[in-house]
Amino acid sequence: MICGKRKKQQSRPAENPQQQQQQHLHHHHHHHHQQPPRPGAAQPGKLSAPRAFKKLGLTDDEDIKVLLKGSLLWKIKGRQQQKQRLHRLQDDGMTIWFETRFKRAHSKHVFSILHIESVREGYQSEGLRKYGGSFPEPQCFTIVFRGKRKNLDLAAQTAEEAQRWVRGLTKLMARAEAMSQREKLEHWIHDILQRADKNKDNKMSFKEIKNMLRMINIDMNDIYAYRLFKECDRSNNDRLEEHEIEEFCTRLMARPELEEIFYGYSGEDCVLSAEELREFLRDQGEEASLQRAREIIQVYELNEKARQHDLMMLDGFTMYLLSSAGSIFNQAHTGIYQDMTQPLCHYFISSSHNTYLTDNQIGGASSTEAYIRALMKGCRCVELDCWEGSNGEPVIYHGHTLTSKILFRDAIESIRDYAFKHSPYPLILSLENHCGLEQQSTMARHMKSILGDMLLTQPLDGDVPKQLPSPEQLKWKILVKGKKLPEDKSDPERGSFASSHEEETEEDEDERSTNSLQEIKPLQAKDATQISRELSDVVVYCCAVPFQSLARGLHHQQPTEMSSFSERKARKLIKESGNLFVRYNARHLSRIYPLGLKMNSANYNPQEMWNAGCQLVALNFQTPGAEMDLNDGRFLANGRCGYVLKPAWLRHGQTNFDPESPRRSTGQRPIALTIKVITAQQLPKLNKEKNSSIVDPFVRIEIHGVPADCCKKQTEYRLNNGFNPCWNETLTFQVRVPELALVRFVVEDYDTTSSNDFVGQFTLPLPSVKEGYRHIHLLSRDGTSLSPATLFVHVKCKKM
Repeated sequence: MICGKRKKQQSRPAENPQQQQQQHLHHHHHHHHQQPPRPGAAQPGKLSAPRAFKKLGLTDDEDIKVLLKGSLLWKIKGRQQQKQRLHRLQDDGMTIWFETRFKRAHSKHVFSILHIESVREGYQSEGLRKYGGSFPEPQCFTIVFRGKRKNLDLAAQTAEEAQRWVRGLTKLMARAEAMSQREKLEHWIHDILQRADKNKDNKMSFKEIKNMLRMINIDMNDIYAYRLFKECDRSNNDRLEEHEIEEFCTRLMARPELEEIFYGYSGEDCVLSAEELREFLRDQGEEASLQRAREIIQVYELNEKARQHDLMMLDGFTMYLLSSAGSIFNQAHTGIYQDMTQPLCHYFISSSHNTYLTDNQIGGASSTEAYIRALMKGCRCVELDCWEGSNGEPVIYHGHTLTSKILFRDAIESIRDYAFKHSPYPLILSLENHCGLEQQSTMARHMKSILGDMLLTQPLDGDVPKQLPSPEQLKWKILVKGKKLPEDKSDPERGSFASSHEEETEEDEDERSTNSLQEIKPLQAKDATQISRELSDVVVYCCAVPFQSLARGLHHQQPTEMSSFSERKARKLIKESGNLFVRYNARHLSRIYPLGLKMNSANYNPQEMWNAGCQLVALNFQTPGAEMDLNDGRFLANGRCGYVLKPAWLRHGQTNFDPESPRRSTGQRPIALTIKVITAQQLPKLNKEKNSSIVDPFVRIEIHGVPADCCKKQTEYRLNNGFNPCWNETLTFQVRVPELALVRFVVEDYDTTSSNDFVGQFTLPLPSVKEGYRHIHLLSRDGTSLSPATLFVHVKCKKM
């Protein structure tokens, strides 16, 4: 007979399989005691792995499985016969639930792992020694509590089950111990503080704090650091004392948005187990194995105890997300990961124009330093503008202008020393040759004597190839691009091309059309219409020929012959016959260069040229700005080696791809790119002189790709906050040809009266973008690190 009260209790849902299992476990009881609802339990019908499994990093731990399932244990108290009662570990991995005879408040039916001081095996307690005699010793164990709570003496049905409880509880306690050591950064910065506290007074001046920040690799803007220092200096004596130092460090690292993510995965106990971290990695689209999660904890967790138990605290989680592993740029692409065995013309090749200039073209200095700088940025095609010099020594400078001159010989020596410091793949020397026959031969002799074996002077297989060799075959080799004499002519005087150098005619045409700078042309260019045999002989795979037409180029040009195009000519070809130009570039190298004499070395948008498969898209490396950002972004991947494999549909001779109307000719599905701009950290102050000039930052995201994909969107601006502005704005893009697209993140300072000021940017190829929560490490206008300035975003890429 069931009374009303019983009915009510029984009507509570028991869909949870574990509850059903428990009910089955104690169906022999006369009174059917209902379990309390478990906090944080999965909703009925939605089974997630119990939190404790993840918590412990012990998904397959047999002991914990027994505790989660529950056991009937005898509570031994006094002489009377005890009843078996169900004891079970809750899903939170922190609480043991047990049934009692009383139907009172459910809270009384649990105790926390945190309250256990120790677990003893056998007759190790006063109670068991007195009253445990009716159970064999191996079946008995004692839970000792902290504080005033009495011991709990228990006996299991078998010795094995008792062992499982002792081992399981011990593991849970060890984990709780690590978890409760929330000493924040204390443990980590303690010895750093010792080192930074120069006068050992256990107090830190602002200078010592700055010193400490440098030690822990935090490059913090002085203004932010001082403001934070003053806020923590409660005693107002320009010294931080121990608790104030701790507060300074905690606040320095505080990232509420990261806390929110962290607690979303860790639950109430505020610590991530390897299992929970694995879940986060899975959502991030990372390799989500327990092994990987444990490795990450070992590398980034700051708390030694937590590390020992494969646990991660908030600080470690923050460190991980701020590391390269949490970067938006796919770390697998930081090394060479592409096929390097295809013909040279199948790669985009990082190329510099007027490499010798240090700043602007007119009146600017020429310098060998400029070559070193370009080579160290991964440039693989440099330009040498060679003119007749005194004492028989050719010189390099910007012809017809007032730029200073450097010796050809000195430039070649710098190139020898730096050619392969950054990349092992071939370097192309693009010669602009305005010298007479004698100095041309001097150039050839200098290159041979200075570069030695690096200089390629013979085809690799001794034969004129059907196609260009690969970067892999040409590793550590320097190639010369220039005019080549027909092989059968032995007389160098007769061996000349009819037309003057094609790039010169282009530049002259550009000048006539701009009609400026006429007065800067006192010198008459002595174009090299004649080529010395010695110089011709060092040209092997990059023979410069005048461009006549795409049709002619496609049918009659040798693989080793290449042409140069001004940006204007290239644009015309792309507009009028895009697909033919793409096919041409699948077989031949093309070099694109900026329009001729401009006052300011202006660059053009390289993306237009890459869209058509042009390889050597030469930019003024000495001119910072969006165009160089795109170049840096394009060559960021593949180990920054200066060679990036073109997409397959830019490599086939019969491709149908046309950048002006891509349609579906790539066989690629478009991508829906969703980027949530969450926060930024420590944006630099632009005007350090003005005390009040705090930035009003906003973020613009730009897609650069085929014309149909080009798009810019931006967030609102945030007033007066560069330290930790928060946007939480989502920007969406549809990208039809993702393989060619670059994504550029720009932070600017909003200005109502004048144009916005640039703060920082980062550009990367869309195929190298990682999904999930990511940090973007911003770069300054000239491409150097703006550390510690970061953007924090969430990225989703979905094929449409």
